Amino acid sequence: MMLLEETQLMEGNLQTLDWVKRWIILVLVVLFFGCATSEDVRILDDDIRRFQSQLNLIQKNEDALKRELSAFQKKNQEDISALQTETQRVQADLRLRLENLQSEMRILSTGVEEYKEFLKKPSREIDRVKEDIALRTKILEERGKTFDEKNRTLEDQTKALGEKIKGIEDRFKGLEEKITGLASKLTEMEKPPPTKEPPAEVKGVSTNVGDLYKDAYETFQKGNLEGARRKFEAFLKQYPNTELSDNAQFWIGETYFLKKDFEKAILEYEKAIVKYPEGDKIPAALFKQALAFLELGDKTNARNLLKRVIERYPHSEQAEMAKKRLEGIK
Repeated sequence: MMLLEETQLMEGNLQTLDWVKRWIILVLVVLFFGCATSEDVRILDDDIRRFQSQLNLIQKNEDALKRELSAFQKKNQEDISALQTETQRVQADLRLRLENLQSEMRILSTGVEEYKEFLKKPSREIDRVKEDIALRTKILEERGKTFDEKNRTLEDQTKALGEKIKGIEDRFKGLEEKITGLASKLTEMEKPPPTKEPPAEVKGVSTNVGDLYKDAYETFQKGNLEGARRKFEAFLKQYPNTELSDNAQFWIGETYFLKKDFEKAILEYEKAIVKYPEGDKIPAALFKQALAFLELGDKTNARNLLKRVIERYPHSEQAEMAKKRLEGIK
């Protein structure tokens, strides 16, 4: 902008100088018109031609400067546009890689914790659990081989892009604040879908047990997931082996699933399966585990769990839903 203003100022000065020179020449001609000799006229003509030549040279220099300025502005605009495009592409690529890496780390951590839990609390279905562990361990090992290499590659790229991202981060702060506000509003508006549990669940148990379970379940139905989870956990701590204990453990898994914390949901469903192998929530827990793995992008484990529901509980409601889900998995 300063260069453009200087050029415009220069143009004005040159035009002013041109007019001044023309007036000087005109005055000289008038003064010497009556008394100048032919030699004086010739000298004056030479001076006029010399001045005109200098003015032409100044005009050429001015035109050349304008062309250079125009070319410089055009190139500068192209460079800025290219840099903005490259910055956006790099930012998007880096975020995608970070999200993928974080997802893989969460899955790896979930598998390890799950394996530890199984070792501490064996059950009558230990053979089935071992089969699951072997399958998941194989997947984890394959992912672990590429984890370090991806991590090193990501670190190198992060260092190279650090300086560029630093200049871009300020531009995203305002947008992130708006997104945060919108996310908060959506979270407040979000409610879990209504789920009706058979009233017969609380029949045949003591009043204290039934009341405590009913209070936790009603809290869940109202959409207070954190409060419901705490109440179900308190119920299990006080009554770990009642007819409602497997149901309480299943609903703990549901609170995590509705919060989209699918890794923890998988672990809590697994507790319902392992601790209460005779409970009536096993088909539902297996089916919801499959859905959680689908949300995490793990189609292999999801497919295996859906097949298990169909094979072991063919007459359950979850078996029919599992068949439909299997048809949609490619």
